[in-house]
Amino acid sequence: MILTVTLNTALDITYRVRSLRPHTAHRVTEVTERPGGKGLNVARVLAALGHEVTVTGFTGGATGRALRGQLADTPGVVDALIPVAGSTRRTIAVVDTTTGDSTQLNEPGPEITPAEWAAFQEAYEVLLRSASAVALCGSLPPGVPVGAYAGLIRAARAAAVPVLLDTSGEPLRRGVAARPDIVKPNADELAELTGSHEPLRATQDARRRGAHAAVTSLGAQGLLALTPEGRWRAVPPAPEHGNPTGAGDSAVAGLLSGLLDQLPWPDRLTRAVALSAATVRAPTAGDFDRAVYEKLLAQVSVTAA
Repeated sequence: MILTVTLNTALDITYRVRSLRPHTAHRVTEVTERPGGKGLNVARVLAALGHEVTVTGFTGGATGRALRGQLADTPGVVDALIPVAGSTRRTIAVVDTTTGDSTQLNEPGPEITPAEWAAFQEAYEVLLRSASAVALCGSLPPGVPVGAYAGLIRAARAAAVPVLLDTSGEPLRRGVAARPDIVKPNADELAELTGSHEPLRATQDARRRGAHAAVTSLGAQGLLALTPEGRWRAVPPAPEHGNPTGAGDSAVAGLLSGLLDQLPWPDRLTRAVALSAATVRAPTAGDFDRAVYEKLLAQVSVTAA
């Protein structure tokens, strides 16, 4: 079982409009809702790839009930979310169907009490007993200690469970120092962590700070990975046009899937890049186009970095 942790879950709402312009009213042509937050997106892709997945984190209020109701209809995903008194946040994506561009509005999330945080930590340690890998994903809701991911990484390492960290800012800085097996920031998050905007140098710095392997997302330019086995650059054959929402989460799913399938690193990166690009092409944010994914598996280029 793969465990994904989303401390700041969300109900993702997507509005589609023909042309997004400021200071004017818009007629929405389509509305979709789905359970969201980075770890839930990762779980959905892993389940579609055939893995057993359990999701945990916080959920509450009417939005949380809607999220859990829709999550129950997601094949292959087990709900182990912790209820809280506050209300789960919403994220609003407004997609311009003419250009394919999207504008994102993210609420901050519910205030988590010390008792709710303690209840989560207890549940997490129980879930680790049956986990084959764990992904710690996304932002921290108000009230959760900034060093939360560092503590969760140490608990996973004590249980001998491989752990991947995908977050940003101070939670990333502290989490990397706890020595996760894989850290996967994007280029901007990595620059904020290291102070360097040169991807190779910044990724090397992330490893020196404690990550066993560092994989940097370069958007349409693919992935850069520095690992104990070597360093590689994985690039799709051409940029994909569409909605990039969830593409990074699909890359995380590819890395975890490759880890559990015991693939060599170049093959893990191929899977991650193909899934990420296929997510950009999917009609619904956070899904992936399986036909595009299977085609790209033979087209992603992996070279020594």
